[in-house]
Amino acid sequence: MMFRLGLTGSIGMGKTTTAQMFVEEGCALWDADAAVHRLYAEGGAAVVPVKAVFPETVQEGAISRDALRKIIGADPSALPRIEAIVHPLVAADRAEFIETSDAEIIVFDIPLLFETGGEAEMDAVACVSIPPEIQEQRVLARGTMTHADFEKIRAKQMPNAEKCARSDFVIVTDTVEHARAQVQGVVKQIKERMRDA
Repeated sequence: MMFRLGLTGSIGMGKTTTAQMFVEEGCALWDADAAVHRLYAEGGAAVVPVKAVFPETVQEGAISRDALRKIIGADPSALPRIEAIVHPLVAADRAEFIETSDAEIIVFDIPLLFETGGEAEMDAVACVSIPPEIQEQRVLARGTMTHADFEKIRAKQMPNAEKCARSDFVIVTDTVEHARAQVQGVVKQIKERMRDA
């Protein structure tokens, strides 16, 4: 028996760090962003079909995310066309991962899990969360985006309170120790649930 745990959370909430904690507890991890990187890399499954529609996005045999962003910024209708190509490839990558994994618990790290309806394929969902002011501090401390960039991303994501309300587990990532204790608790509960099933 295999348990599928969706892991989600908005930008800067500590999802990547939390995902690694699940790995340390013996869970397998499928990362949606990493899957997209594989698909966009040289030789990746998305390169040829994306190039057929948007040839200018392919540079040195790989899809340039910067070029994609520029196209989507200039033409909003481009995004659904790109998603129509990429989403099925991501789903195939995920299916292959499930097929080849022998882990009891697979954690699916999917930032837009609720936004894309992905929770329907999960046995449970865990959401990482921190207060909005800490979220903003963390994101701006990376030095990779401005306050305006951050607000733009946050506006596109489902509100944190709604994600938490729709999740089976909420992991507060205020400190590493606190987050780790909660991850261990989630894994313990899932294993108990699987034993009782």
